[in-house]
Amino acid sequence: MIRTKLLPLTAALLFACGAASAQEAHIKTSLGEFDVALDRAHAPKTVDNFIRYAKGGHFDGTVIYRVVPGFVLQMGSYDKSMNARPTKAPIPLETATGLTNLRGTLSMARSEEPASATAEFFINLADNDSLDPKPGAAPNTTGYAVFGKVVEGMSVVDQIAKVALNGGKGPFPDADPALPVVIESVTIIGDAATKP
Repeated sequence: MIRTKLLPLTAALLFACGAASAQEAHIKTSLGEFDVALDRAHAPKTVDNFIRYAKGGHFDGTVIYRVVPGFVLQMGSYDKSMNARPTKAPIPLETATGLTNLRGTLSMARSEEPASATAEFFINLADNDSLDPKPGAAPNTTGYAVFGKVVEGMSVVDQIAKVALNGGKGPFPDADPALPVVIESVTIIGDAATKP
């Protein structure tokens, strides 16, 4: 069931710097549900990219394919058979935002090339400052772009981080859950201005 509640105070704080309206993503998995506040004020291109994938149903039926306790949960395009879904063109890197990879934040995964993120994203299970932009580097050339934060259901995220591993499939076979953790749906709540 989709909840149409007011955003928690933590979510409202993410939008204190001029966002026109707040948005959330409600993520339902086979092990529970959690809500994410999306920070368009700081990472507009990244948030729009995430919303386009979500509204297009891209994430529905994919799995959390990388679980590293004390580090990250990663997901985005792989189904239970570890077939990757097609993705759209990569987006520019948005790391010159002041946002950091703190516990509970969502960030875009990418390759070594800064502007290479598509649909893969991760949730930080700890404060991961090693994933932030390197001091002194040119803007938007290093680090991983933070675009949201879990505001409800972090206990579900922590429970997922405890699943048995070594499923042996996908891009991180040792970090693949032994039993698939399926993302059943990602639903956007709030401002509907973003194009699907």
